[in-house]
Amino acid sequence: MRSKRLVISFLVIIYILYFSQAYAQTNAPPTGPIYVVSPGDSLLGIAGMFNVRYEDIMAANNITDPNQIFPGDQLIIPGLEGVNGVLASRVVPFGDSQRSLSRQYRIPIDQLRKLNHIISPTEFYAGANLIMIQDADKPAWTSRSNLDADETLLELSILQNTDPWTVTEINYLPGTWAALTGDILFHPGTNSDVKQTGLPSIFLSAIVDPLPIVQGTTTQIQVTTSQEVSLGGMLVDQDLHFFPYGNNSYISLQGVHALAEPGLYPLRLDASLPDGSKQSFEQMILVQTGYYSSEVLYVDPKSIDPDITKPEEELIRSFVNAASPKRYWDGIFESPAVQYESTSYLTSKFGNRRTYFGIGTDLEIFGFHSGMDFGGGNGLPITAPAPGVVVFVGLLDVRGNATIIDHGWGVYSGYWHQSEIKVQPGDFVDTGQVIGLVGGTGRVTGAHLHWEIWVNGIQVNPLDWLEKAYPHP
Repeated sequence: MRSKRLVISFLVIIYILYFSQAYAQTNAPPTGPIYVVSPGDSLLGIAGMFNVRYEDIMAANNITDPNQIFPGDQLIIPGLEGVNGVLASRVVPFGDSQRSLSRQYRIPIDQLRKLNHIISPTEFYAGANLIMIQDADKPAWTSRSNLDADETLLELSILQNTDPWTVTEINYLPGTWAALTGDILFHPGTNSDVKQTGLPSIFLSAIVDPLPIVQGTTTQIQVTTSQEVSLGGMLVDQDLHFFPYGNNSYISLQGVHALAEPGLYPLRLDASLPDGSKQSFEQMILVQTGYYSSEVLYVDPKSIDPDITKPEEELIRSFVNAASPKRYWDGIFESPAVQYESTSYLTSKFGNRRTYFGIGTDLEIFGFHSGMDFGGGNGLPITAPAPGVVVFVGLLDVRGNATIIDHGWGVYSGYWHQSEIKVQPGDFVDTGQVIGLVGGTGRVTGAHLHWEIWVNGIQVNPLDWLEKAYPHP
């Protein structure tokens, strides 16, 4: 009996030790670099983000079912020895570099490259997702200054109420002698300078929105300079037009074509200074797919005959390629179908890839839907979505009765297939003013309003202009 009790006691002790150890292992705080699972994440996607095997993540985190991860879970990421903290994704801003982000987030540049598996400088571009380390005890530096010509590190440090040795340490400089003219250095403090690392000294900031850029959308580029300049540049293959927007601040609005191949494209800024000198900066920027749908249409072959469509397209472009300096609108645009919205409906979205077949012929044309189509009955009122000047009215083969309004700054709106036009070239129209009536003229299968927005010579999604104000902070 006594020996039986001893055996039971021994088993109880083993049981307690085993499960106590298991409990301790289960609840032990994770060590090493941590990734916090976000909504929509999958184990396979997380593994791809960090270039590790998902089986290794499962092993490091005692996961038995790859589908059993949830938002908020903390996962140890293996294979990153010497790296600690919480890993987070950041979008690379235009004008920043590996060096500036390394300094800002207090990550040695070799560790930054290791985290993101960066081998070539070409892998670093504006709009890219970059893995950074968040450390609550060491927040990112926010105060920075430009080391000007003929300025020493000691002078800059005194102006910023610090010392050259601190500036050297937090910017990973090999010595106080290593700071270069034009370099932007971070330092302790809260008076944040708006200058972007990597930009020439004339540019205080250059903000691109959105990043990454998406096919068929409007890109806003806001540049602030240290003095009044003449600004120009290029995005993808379009020359940029900048307009004054506050004290030494300038705005350019540019459409990116809906059929632009996803990938990297140059964004260049050119500043001409009053003394005749010039400063320029160029960086590759990411353009992503807009995930547009596809559709097939069978139409009268005359309506897609290039001998008819190309001259009409060139006529339209002759009006929408100019950029007048006055901005007539302010804020969000209003729907041109607002007066009959209770009976209108969207029959076709912007950007849809379209393959046109000429009925009874071998003619096949690939393109995209360049605007929004509002359904509704013949004769319904079409209204101006924003103030502007009418620059064209006329009957066209494909677009039918057409009207084009110039809203300023290179922004135009077009209205096709009208049954009747209510305005004339040179008329100034206000928001909500009736400019025409819905019809079925031109290349149509029924009465509807086709509405387009052009931004610096490129058709963009009008829906963006109904949901967001341009320009915007």
